[in-house]
Amino acid sequence: MYIIYVIKSEVDSRLYVGFTENIERRIKEHNSGKTRSTKGYVPWIIVYKEEVNDRSLARKREKYLKSGCGKEFLKKILYLQH
Repeated sequence: MYIIYVIKSEVDSRLYVGFTENIERRIKEHNSGKTRSTKGYVPWIIVYKEEVNDRSLARKREKYLKSGCGKEFLKKILYLQH
């Protein structure tokens, strides 16, 4: 099982999209500064996640969510959650 996740920085509200097999471990890595691209914006909170069974599908979904259309999708669903 792979989890595509979106985390939000509590510092400046920026979003980060990734995928993993172990979401708890991955969030700890982001919040402990082990991930270069996110260490300057700690702490991070999970704001969205999806599960898929296939690694290639997870990678495709991650790439989509990082695209312009994917960012618009995330803005819509994250706005609706508030």
